[in-house]
Amino acid sequence: MLSWGQLEERRPGLAQAGKGLLYQFGVGLAFLSTTRRDGGPRVHPMCPIIVDDLLVALIVPGPKLHDLIRDGRYAMHSFPAEQNEDAFYITGKANELHEPDLRRRVEEQFIYERSMSEHPLGIHRHRLFRFTSNCAFTPSQPDTGTLSLSTPFSEAATRARHEHHYGHSSALRSDPGRLGKEPRRRGKTIERGRGDDSDRR
Repeated sequence: MLSWGQLEERRPGLAQAGKGLLYQFGVGLAFLSTTRRDGGPRVHPMCPIIVDDLLVALIVPGPKLHDLIRDGRYAMHSFPAEQNEDAFYITGKANELHEPDLRRRVEEQFIYERSMSEHPLGIHRHRLFRFTSNCAFTPSQPDTGTLSLSTPFSEAATRARHEHHYGHSSALRSDPGRLGKEPRRRGKTIERGRGDDSDRR
C-alpha cells in the first residue's frame, strides 16, 4: 500500500492529475465506496483532504464510518468534471489515526479550504482516517495509465478486456499508450439493490 506521498514519488503525473480532479471545485470532493456487513457496496459523497503527503478524511458518524472500522477496504472516485469526462479512481485500505498533531493540521486544512473563521459545529465527533492505495487510475493523462500494486495488467489481458468492451483492438494498436488503462464505459446503468440505504451493521 502506498501513501499519497509515495504515490507522488512513484507516479508524479498520476498524483498531480488525481489531486487536480479531487480538488477541481476548490475543496476535496469524491464518492467513497465501502463494504456493508452483508458484503454489498455502499457509496457516499465525502471530502478527502491531502495534507502532510497523506490522503485523509474526517469521517462523520454513520454507515460509512462503521464500514471503514469493520472493513477498511475502499474505492474513491472524483466528482464528475463539468467540462469533460476526466476522472480519478483510487482503491486501497483505510485506517483510523489517533494523532492529535496531525488531526489539528487536518482540521486547519479543512477550515482553510472553506474559508471558515472557526471550527464547524460537531467536527470533534468526526473520525480521522488515512487512505493508502494499491491501485490508482485516470484516463486524462496519456503518460500515467494505471498504477496497480496487486493485479498488474499485462498487455494480453488489457487487449482482451478492451476487445470485450469495444469489439476490436484498433485503438490499442493505434495508441500503445492506452495499454494498462481501464476501458471507459458510458451509459452504464447501476441497479439499486434492496436495502441499499440501510446500515446492516
